[in-house]
Amino acid sequence: MSAVRVRVRVRGRVQGVFFRAEASDRARSLELGGSIRNLGDGSVEAVFEGAAERVESMVDWCRRGPAGAHVEDVETTHEDPLGETVFEVR
Repeated sequence: MSAVRVRVRVRGRVQGVFFRAEASDRARSLELGGSIRNLGDGSVEAVFEGAAERVESMVDWCRRGPAGAHVEDVETTHEDPLGETVFEVR
């Protein structure tokens, strides 16, 4: 099973609604590597690396977000996998 890596930029009401915490819990439960962080413009950026169907599951979740979030836009960029196996909140 080959790994994929996707960078996700989520815009909308996505800070202050536990987006990073819930995404981190989900990514770890799916055994994905990568990271998630708030950006200065109010968006959230995440990188998910692992099995394709698990990464796609996380990207789908990002389109909804946690309760309290209002996702307006999700941009995805596919990148070359780096072999990351740990997920971090930055």
